[in-house]
Parts: sequence; C-alpha cells; structure tokens
Amino acid sequence: MSSLRRHRSRLLFAFLLVGALIIYLWRNSRVEHSQDNSIRVAAARYGVEPALVKAVVWQESRFNPSVRGRAQELGLMQIRDEAAREWADAEHVRGFEHEHCLDALTNVLAGTWYLKKMLKRYAQTDDPVPYALADYNAGRGNVLKWNTAEAATNSAVFIEQIGFPGTKAYVKSVMGRYEKYRSIFAR
Repeated sequence: MSSLRRHRSRLLFAFLLVGALIIYLWRNSRVEHSQDNSIRVAAARYGVEPALVKAVVWQESRFNPSVRGRAQELGLMQIRDEAAREWADAEHVRGFEHEHCLDALTNVLAGTWYLKKMLKRYAQTDDPVPYALADYNAGRGNVLKWNTAEAATNSAVFIEQIGFPGTKAYVKSVMGRYEKYRSIFAR
C-alpha cells in the first residue's frame, strides 16, 4: 500500500510540475508580447525594424515599463534624460519631463528615435546594427575607440574589438534576440 501511495504522490507532483510549467510559459508569452503594439507604432514611425526594437526592449527591461536603471535610465528601453530630451526637442514635445519615459509608448518612441539616430551614424558599415547597439550601450566615445582599421566598416571585426565584455555580451545578446523576433514580425 505504501508503494501505491508513493506512486500517487509522484504522479501528483509530476502533474503539479507540468501545470506550473504551463502557467509559467503562458505568462512569459503574455509578457513577451505585452509591448508589441507600442513597438510596432514606434518602429513604423522611425523606420526601424520592429524586431530590433523588441530585442532592445527585451535586453533593457524584459518588457517591464516601470523599471529604473542605476544611472537614472527609465522604462522599456532604459532611456537616459539627455537622450529623452533630445527626442522631445526633435519632436517638439512641449512640457516634456524625463518621468514621461515611464509611459510605454513614450519610452519606445524616444528609444526607437535614438536607436535610428545610432543606425544612421554607422550607415557606412556592412551592418550598422552592432555599432548602433554598442553606442546605445556604451556611448559613442567607446565605439570610436573600437572601430579602428578594418573594424571601421566590418561589423564582425568590430564586435571582436569591443573592449568591454559587458558591451560585447550586450551586442551579441540583442542580435540573437533580433534574429528570433524577426519571425514574429514577419507575419
């Protein structure tokens, strides 16, 4: 009889484990698609691939619009005050405050505008995405140190020359997610 009881306990445990996994995956899927509308709007407005925007949002905030960074970055795309104000000035947004970046759409608009600016900055390269991502993460001054010689136009060489391990990992991580999300937005 104790063998039957153990079998039932194991079966119940397995059932609960599978149920918990299903709930986890369902919730994760909901969160992962929670910002798709804002991402599509911003991507269309600024001519940036929505998959790239979504990959940056995933990396920066895991789709949490209220996240705050250590250097006062805000929201989905972790926008700093200077970049947010630059966007607001360019778009003639009156009465703008950095706290407005806690609104998902405002944040993704500002972040996508800024990302587009970075992509244009490196348009002469074979693939401006890694350069733009490194700039977004570590700043232009650091990118200028890393994009010397062949790395000035060859993105594969550039990625290997990135001097900060965290920034190199950031670029690779976002690019991996970018590839994953391309199939989502291809529909």
